[in-house]
Amino acid sequence: MDEHIIEALGKARIKIQNGEIIEIGEPEIDYCPLFYKYRGIETLNKEAIRENIEFRIKDFGMCMPNRELKMKDFLSFGISEIISTLLDDDILDAAIIVCEGCGTIVVNDGELVQGIGGRVSGLVKTTPILEIISKIGKDNIVDPETADIDQIKGIEIAISKGYKNIAVTLAFASDIPKLNKLKEDNPDVNIYSFVVHTTGLNKEDAEELFNNADVMTACASKHIREIGDKESLKVVGQSIPIYARTEKGKEFLERRLDKIGGEKPKKDNPPIPKPLI
Repeated sequence: MDEHIIEALGKARIKIQNGEIIEIGEPEIDYCPLFYKYRGIETLNKEAIRENIEFRIKDFGMCMPNRELKMKDFLSFGISEIISTLLDDDILDAAIIVCEGCGTIVVNDGELVQGIGGRVSGLVKTTPILEIISKIGKDNIVDPETADIDQIKGIEIAISKGYKNIAVTLAFASDIPKLNKLKEDNPDVNIYSFVVHTTGLNKEDAEELFNNADVMTACASKHIREIGDKESLKVVGQSIPIYARTEKGKEFLERRLDKIGGEKPKKDNPPIPKPLI
């Protein structure tokens, strides 16, 4: 069965089959400043979510065989933009990200990272789409038969290909022990963690992920914001902060800043997601 499940637009659970939306759950937040700024969505409700997802399906083929995979920069500052810049500047050799129709993939093209991760986030489950698999290449996919999402196996594939500077997007604290074991077993490989999809994290998982991240996005997480505002080495962004936990993470943020011409002036009381959870 062709089935894709994402958590998006306020972390609503959305199920898509054969290009049709068959289920939309209740969003956990009511307002996101990014969706208001770029799509004019004032309130995240089921009607607005349906319209946005239908737009994505029609516009670039989300969850469809005709999926457009490459894209230039969209946001000034997002996780995909940072990773894309690092790949373009040869700071990174490869990135482990997730794509609908493929699951976990290994990519080394900045425009692919942007076109995949910058357009669709919060992918929970997906099934194979042969046309997308063909474009990515089976040898760059953790399991082209099942389209499994397994970031740790993605790192293992990247290491087996000889990559030495690898970025990985992570969303689950349960991956941290396995990640640290990989780092221990491969001392000649640099693995950099970019934590994503943090809305709704409990305090324990937020602390575990933050303490093992290089870069982390706040999304609408109250716990990440509390920790990040106190402990990060650098913060970029106001409505949706992105935090650097390590010196390398700080370097990554600064490199992206250099590319876009520096930081914008701070606003008084910038809009933030509501509620923070």
